[in-house]
Amino acid sequence: MDDDISSAGRPRPFLNTRQAGHYLGLTPRHLERLRAQGRGPTFRRHCRYVVYHIDDLDAWSRANSSEEKSDERS
Repeated sequence: MDDDISSAGRPRPFLNTRQAGHYLGLTPRHLERLRAQGRGPTFRRHCRYVVYHIDDLDAWSRANSSEEKSDERS
């Protein structure tokens, strides 16, 4: 899988584990652990590749932010 986030000037909505980890500020290994525990962002398998859609990463990040959790307690 190509490591570029965009190709031919057109953004790609899917990121591999390394790219998704960088996008979220997590190590790829931590993201793999979260995936194995069923606690990480939604992922998809395209053939043998695990990919993450940017919208799913954003939604997971919002749902797991400390700001969101403090709002729920109010």
